[in-house]
Amino acid sequence: MGGSDARALSRSLLDLCRMRKLTIATAESCTGGLVAGALTDIPGSSDVIDRGFVTYSNDAKRAMLGVEAGTLTNFGAVSKETAIAMAVGALERAGVDLAVAITGIAGPGGATPGKPVGLVHFAAAARDGRIIHREHRFGAIGRTAVRARSVVEALRMLMDLARGPQAQPKPRRAAAATRLRPRVTRSPRRHAVKRRPPRSPRG
Repeated sequence: MGGSDARALSRSLLDLCRMRKLTIATAESCTGGLVAGALTDIPGSSDVIDRGFVTYSNDAKRAMLGVEAGTLTNFGAVSKETAIAMAVGALERAGVDLAVAITGIAGPGGATPGKPVGLVHFAAAARDGRIIHREHRFGAIGRTAVRARSVVEALRMLMDLARGPQAQPKPRRAAAATRLRPRVTRSPRRHAVKRRPPRSPRG
């Protein structure tokens, strides 16, 4: 996965968003604006791309995207919760249809217990309320490789949201239920018992 993958995905994403009249914002930490760069490298992208937030520090995440201090303190900058907050913040601040967020540890330093080099959290949010999150552990493959793979993954997530929600199959009703009317149980009728007139006593 290299630059050609990102370029092809960027073209496809822009074409799809253009067709569906969707706009995009990005919120990036460890990739430093590479997703926005890949998209705006395509001529004519201005009718889809609104803006990109590069929020490298925690202060920037709070000030530019509205990520709560408690989220950063309790879960850390590299976490599912922070990634989702970044994506939702970008969506709301930019007023776009789709937003994607990336926060991770590209290396070679920065690892902490439970959070190794190559760990990246992604989140994408749509105006209709859909939110998706993915976690990737790329490993210590090098800073450039982690960032490049993160760009491709972010573009894929935007493609998933741009395609729209998947229609849920309707449950099939039993064939018998569509052809037969339900039988109504009726209480049995009581038939009047005819009584014979009493016989006259014989003398």
